[in-house]
Amino acid sequence: MSGTVRQQKYAKLIQKEISDIFQRDKRGILDNAFITVAEVRVSPDLSFAKIYVSMMLAKDKPAILKKLETHKSEIRKALGDRIRNQARIIPNLAFYVDEVEENATRMDELIKNLNIPPAPEEESND
Repeated sequence: MSGTVRQQKYAKLIQKEISDIFQRDKRGILDNAFITVAEVRVSPDLSFAKIYVSMMLAKDKPAILKKLETHKSEIRKALGDRIRNQARIIPNLAFYVDEVEENATRMDELIKNLNIPPAPEEESND
C-alpha cells in the first residue's frame, strides 16, 4: 500500500466500513455472494477510492462487478452515513476485481505440475 499515512488510514477506514456494509446491510444487492474487500486505494485528495474485491467462490464475477457498479451510489450513501463524523469527504467509488488470490492459486498449480528431475548423487571418497 502506497501513499501518505493519511491516505492509508482513510483507506483502512473505508475498507472496514465497505466490508461491514457488504456483510450486513447490502446482502440483497450481491445475492448473498461471498466477496471480500481485499484492498482500497485512495487518491491524494481523498475524493476517489479504488476498491479491489475478491470473489474466490463466485461463479459469475463480471455479473457481480456489474451489480456493484449499478448500486455504487447506494453503497456510497451507506458509506457516507457511517463515516460522516470521521471524514469530511465521502469519496467516489470504483470497484475492481482483485486477482491476487487467483494468480497465487494458478502459480501453485504450475509449481505443483513441474517435472523436476532429482539431482544426481555425488560420489563420496572415503
